[in-house]
Amino acid sequence: MSTAAPEAGTAAPEAPASETSAPDSAGHVARRRWRRSRGILVAILALAIVGVVLAALQPRQQAAYLDPDSAGQQGARALAEITRQNGTPVKVVRSASAAAEQMRAQPDAVLVITHSERLLPGDLSTLRALPGDRLLVEPTGDTLEALAPGVLPASGASGTIAPDCSLPAAVNAGDVGLPDTQTYNAPAGAAKCYFSDGKPALVQLPGVGSTVTVLGTGGPLTNERLAEEGNAALGMNLVGARSSAVWLLPDTPPPGSGRKSFSDLVPFGVKLAVLQAIIAVLLVALWRARRLGPVVVEPLPVVVRSAEAVEGRARLYRSRRAGDRAALALRAGALERLTALLGMPRSAAADPAMAAEIIAGISAHTGQAQAMIGAALYGPPPMDDAGLVRLAGYLDELERQVRNS
Repeated sequence: MSTAAPEAGTAAPEAPASETSAPDSAGHVARRRWRRSRGILVAILALAIVGVVLAALQPRQQAAYLDPDSAGQQGARALAEITRQNGTPVKVVRSASAAAEQMRAQPDAVLVITHSERLLPGDLSTLRALPGDRLLVEPTGDTLEALAPGVLPASGASGTIAPDCSLPAAVNAGDVGLPDTQTYNAPAGAAKCYFSDGKPALVQLPGVGSTVTVLGTGGPLTNERLAEEGNAALGMNLVGARSSAVWLLPDTPPPGSGRKSFSDLVPFGVKLAVLQAIIAVLLVALWRARRLGPVVVEPLPVVVRSAEAVEGRARLYRSRRAGDRAALALRAGALERLTALLGMPRSAAADPAMAAEIIAGISAHTGQAQAMIGAALYGPPPMDDAGLVRLAGYLDELERQVRNS
């Protein structure tokens, strides 16, 4: 054997061509691609679901919805200005206390209440004791209970609806566009207009010297829709029914101001259903996690002896005339075992910088020349099968000598 530079041939052995060149089947490729991409697909699907949920949770109404001072599409400035031009002043207030002050000073006014979800229980009590008419636009359930007793939400409707009643404010307005309106169940003595599936979207409760009118949607009153159908006429007839109007648009109450929490708003039936779902999940988890007995060891369907595996791999190398790869595999295995016998770290076998130290250590244990050891471990591959056999025998002899030294 000739002496060669130690740095030659330090790479890990490559797989034989017969093992890497065989094409995968279509099914195997599809499964492998699915395993690689399913994490990305799951992440994209989760992001899409979160986006849809967030979009659904965002309020449909803008901040200026039904604001008499807003000229935006969702504001109500056009209706307020038209009402003023027709001789009915409109005063805008931002709190229940300011509305109470105005109504006591003008008992013959109409109190228009929008955004009633911002009203606190104390505000509803204050408004209930005030004189004058009231117009409730999209009222909440608590507002209906406090200011329009007997009127209960029923279902939803949308479209252009005829009045179909004898209430002058609705009859004079004619057909009105009611987008996404709430309909109601109302007591027998109430005036009911704009029916959908037998339920009215406008209800007026008569009282002693005053009336309470409930309108299921504020859409007809907005700047965007005021010019459609009879929307403007209906809004003017309701807001301008008295000598003046007080428009209450409450400010958003500060946190912790006595409003109900999310838990308080969730119905008891929903809480019970969630509890049942949690219990069911825990039971399924316990069922799937239980141990049915000791682990069963099953024999492999085919037991292949190590010698047969080595012979099979050797035949593959020989069939592809991969003597260089076979020599590389022999050297890599020998280096791993020799560095372990010499007490060197496991990474030394693949580290070219450790070549000289490994050769010196083997030479010290065997007494053989470093040039011969270096050629065997790091030299060029054998030219034929006979040289490969000699290399294998020499590496085995080196390993035996180091182990016995």
